[in-house]
Amino acid sequence: MKITHVEVHRIDVPAADPPFRWRDGLSGSPVVGDGAVLHIGTDEGAEGVAVFARPGAAVTLRDLVDRVFRDELLGADPFQREWLWHRIWELDRIHELPLPTLGLIDIALWDLAGRVSGQPVWQLLGGFREAIPAYASTSTFATTEEFLHVADQCLALGYRGIKLHAWGDARRDAALCQALRAHVGPDVPLMYDGSAGFDLPDAIYLGHALSEADYLWYEEPMREFSVSAYQRLADAVHVPLLVAETSDGAHMNSADFIKAGAATFGVRAGTTLRGGITGAMRTAHLADAFRLRAEVHGSDIPNHHLCMAISNTTYYESLVTSATVVRERHVDDQGLVHAPAGPGIALPLDFGYGSELRRFVEQPR
Repeated sequence: MKITHVEVHRIDVPAADPPFRWRDGLSGSPVVGDGAVLHIGTDEGAEGVAVFARPGAAVTLRDLVDRVFRDELLGADPFQREWLWHRIWELDRIHELPLPTLGLIDIALWDLAGRVSGQPVWQLLGGFREAIPAYASTSTFATTEEFLHVADQCLALGYRGIKLHAWGDARRDAALCQALRAHVGPDVPLMYDGSAGFDLPDAIYLGHALSEADYLWYEEPMREFSVSAYQRLADAVHVPLLVAETSDGAHMNSADFIKAGAATFGVRAGTTLRGGITGAMRTAHLADAFRLRAEVHGSDIPNHHLCMAISNTTYYESLVTSATVVRERHVDDQGLVHAPAGPGIALPLDFGYGSELRRFVEQPR
């Protein structure tokens, strides 16, 4: 079997309704998006797809396919995912590929393999579980009272934990984190994500507050350029650190965080920022060797598959962006996410596709 065509399809990514925001200094939710789907086909009719939903995705991906990827893929064996994964990293040396594009070919090839075998990709990866608890991962709301109201709704809807994305002010965020703990009591798992808003002194201040409030993990308080800064943070605070989410290098970079003693809870795994399915599984196995967690980042469908395949992940991350909470469709009323049933990976249901892509779209339960 040989790859015979590599195409890019522009898709509409609907705007969030209502719009939401992240911490001070970051952009909020985008308007309707210019997304894209990478579509790989073969001489025997096997096909695979991968979605790229970030703003400007269609222009970026079309340029990369026309300029770099197509020539590399045409004539290749689609089942040689390992070779092609290494090849993309080799190309990155010259082209400095955008981080989310490093795994798109890998995702499409895993999707193709699943469709050929008639199995969902989580089963091809070995399969570890058929359901996993979900936590509510908030966007940033205006007041402490609004956060507490959102938390009440999330728990009533069955979510098994809550992760805060707050304002990026160490003292204000610390007060919010402690207020949430006092509000929900000692038994609800709570996490905090700093979205890289702090320097080391403020990260330490906030880390002490999270320790006092018994937070499960402390995620990305600083940009992940300096492993040494994270090592100093780990030495200074007791709350466990979840690291290596946006840093380049997949498992290679994650290894440095682990060696430095900075990954005291674990490392992030995920298809978008860790080099697709292959990179995420490498990261998970690396973490497992050190008896650490590999928490899956993001709620897109490839990461849904990862949650069912990775033994050392704890939760599915489900984004909550509205003050009136609506439970994500993949999460049931017990706060569980169940394994996908269809072959391959599938495209998300709620994007705007042309007729040529509809056969790849997930089927609602």
